[in-house]
Amino acid sequence: MLNRRENNMTTTARIFLAREIMLDFSKITGLEPETTHPDRYLWTDSFAVCNYLGLFDVTGERRYLNLGLRLVNQVHNTLGRHRADDPRKGWISGLSETEGGKHPVSGGLRIGKPMSERKSGEALDDQLEWDRDGQYYHYLTKWMHALNRVSRVTRDPVYIEWAIELARTAQEKFSYVPVSGQVKRMYWKMSIDLTYPQVMSMGQHDPLDGFITYQNLQKSAAMDFGLVLHPGLEREIADVRTICDSGNLVTDDPLGIGGLLFDATRIGDLIVNYNSRLSGLLESVLCSALQGVGFFSESRYLQLPAQSRLAFRELGLSIGLRGIEYLNELIGKNLEKFTKVHRRYTQSLAEYIPLAETIEQFWMKDRNRETDTWINHQEINMVMLATSLVPTGFLGIKSDRIKNN
Repeated sequence: MLNRRENNMTTTARIFLAREIMLDFSKITGLEPETTHPDRYLWTDSFAVCNYLGLFDVTGERRYLNLGLRLVNQVHNTLGRHRADDPRKGWISGLSETEGGKHPVSGGLRIGKPMSERKSGEALDDQLEWDRDGQYYHYLTKWMHALNRVSRVTRDPVYIEWAIELARTAQEKFSYVPVSGQVKRMYWKMSIDLTYPQVMSMGQHDPLDGFITYQNLQKSAAMDFGLVLHPGLEREIADVRTICDSGNLVTDDPLGIGGLLFDATRIGDLIVNYNSRLSGLLESVLCSALQGVGFFSESRYLQLPAQSRLAFRELGLSIGLRGIEYLNELIGKNLEKFTKVHRRYTQSLAEYIPLAETIEQFWMKDRNRETDTWINHQEINMVMLATSLVPTGFLGIKSDRIKNN
């Protein structure tokens, strides 16, 4: 199926392939036709929702919007509830059926891992923990972003209200003050009911991700829907910012670099449309991303065979690089709101955009998708490839830009 594509794919070909991937994904995971026990995983589904919104935007076919809305409902009714093998039943928030339906993310959302969570007091097995359920903060922020995108596309404020409710829960439960009294930190992983930490260490970019995501939710609520929030997310924004200020952002991990590039794109949009005081943060994020992509490009990692690579991590980088295309345009149209340093960093990052095409083309070859490293992570690989091919839904870019390419 994929090998029919040539290098330097046209926009039409990219859209066509992304449609094929996302329709296959809907069948594989029990979305269409809908099954009683769908296969849901929060990170993958966050990108998938955005992909369906993007396909609706670029094609005008309501089928994709319906798939996106159905997926939101499935995620809430699957990952917002206890596992089938758990003696606890109902919403993980503890709310009644009726109230839980009105507030499906008030208790957070499960990751969707195959194994049940590690019990409180049970010894940690680092390898086994990767397959155990629970809640990840950085998965919750991706779902907040997806819900925000749904609200903006449908003009229905209920999704942004859910996202804000999830933000409050996540910040309260994942952040803590160490016994030593040092600056606040965040747990990497929590139990399903958010009552105890599963992994104490903090994700390198989790506070930054939370800060930008909360800012975007606040912006959308006020500017897109005129919602006067009582209270708003001011406390959560201030709280996570103190944690954000204490960390080093530089990484050579392609998924982490891609996350920084995505964050830079979102900060740029916030500077133009909502909060001009984020100039210093944008400079820091761009500088860290540029260092990281430089390290990665010099590592010769992309010369390794497919069985030694993880597609979804590389595709995270290609998605972020697609965002830099948009950020460069945004800066060019709003020069008065950005500094020379911003322009220099984004222009330097733009030199790495061809890496996105290289990554996409590699994983579109049949032989590279026949390896265990692709098959074992098939759904997440499929969805993130589709995001890289048509990033409009995830990045929130209007389709007229795509169509004029």
